[in-house]
Amino acid sequence: MTPCELLKKSKRIVFKFGTNALSTQTGELALSRLYSFLEDLAALHAQGKEILVVTSGAVGMGKRILGLAQVDGVSLKQACAAVGQISLMKFYEQGFKQLGVTAAQVLLTEDDFAHRARYLSVRSTLNRLLELGCIPVINQNDTVSVDELRGYKDKGVKVCFRDNDKLAALVTSGLDGDLLCILSDVHGLYNADPRKDKTAQRLDVVRKITPQIEALGFCASSRGRGGMKTKLEAAKIVTRCGAAMVIAYGKQAGAVSALWGPHYQGTLFLPTGNLPSKKLWLAYATNVSGGVRVNAGAAKALTQKGSSLLPVGVTGVAGEFERGDAISILDEQDREIARGLTNYSSQECAKLAGCSSAEITGKIGSKNYDEVVHRDNIVLL
Repeated sequence: MTPCELLKKSKRIVFKFGTNALSTQTGELALSRLYSFLEDLAALHAQGKEILVVTSGAVGMGKRILGLAQVDGVSLKQACAAVGQISLMKFYEQGFKQLGVTAAQVLLTEDDFAHRARYLSVRSTLNRLLELGCIPVINQNDTVSVDELRGYKDKGVKVCFRDNDKLAALVTSGLDGDLLCILSDVHGLYNADPRKDKTAQRLDVVRKITPQIEALGFCASSRGRGGMKTKLEAAKIVTRCGAAMVIAYGKQAGAVSALWGPHYQGTLFLPTGNLPSKKLWLAYATNVSGGVRVNAGAAKALTQKGSSLLPVGVTGVAGEFERGDAISILDEQDREIARGLTNYSSQECAKLAGCSSAEITGKIGSKNYDEVVHRDNIVLL
């Protein structure tokens, strides 16, 4: 199947524009290029397609407006985002208006996904905007989203997204999208680093995200925060949830229409699964505060038999978490094999490690569950 065929059959499509796709070499907004994108999106909208846009560029635009050569520190980046976001959305709003389309601004943080009620609220709002005939223009809320800007990696903590590639993937999968199109400064996924190896060849189709494919995520973005690694992470989410994804070159006018034209160049990732909504949220949209380490027997029971995690299989605890939090389940090599909603806190899990379910009350004074994590609340990674 080609991107052209996919586009024709796709009803709900998400387009993600990276900073490099929207900017000139000097960091200015590439006006003619952006307006060509809007014209193509409006044409798709007129055909009855439901279109969502995930856009980058607010921090870079604010930096230019403020005349800053360097942006160091979280608060300064947040200030740049606040200044740049107004101008960025102005172009989308006015451009779409001239084409007879109503744009809607949606700014999201990781907490909007990590908390189940807020996640469902975001889904409802975006669905209603599409029903009203709007094109939602979505961006990470850099002004208040500290985690994303500083990119911290505290032990045991995993934030659901720190870049717009994964944000676009969560929007696509969470809204049951059919196709995610990522336009950036690369022509797709290559079998070697094209910056260093002139013989590197682009992969036209990827049927499954294997460890070998993940190892090809070496192309970093020149100006944005993403890169090929984050795009492959996005592809893993999208394809596992039953949608397809395309990575194509976006630094030229007409890049959107080129996706279904005769001169298309890019990499197409085919769907591989159909992960249920709750499992999707648990696997990719939650913030993980910590985790538990399990022995080989428990790991086998989880991955091969679909079992619950009992305290007898726990060998250690990482990070701090409370009852009901999303946690990582790690094997003996500290690889994350699953995620789940824990029935016990990190302190309780430390006391229960290696014990039978019958010993829970004696160890912590009460017992609400036999399992540390019930199988209904576990998703394999």
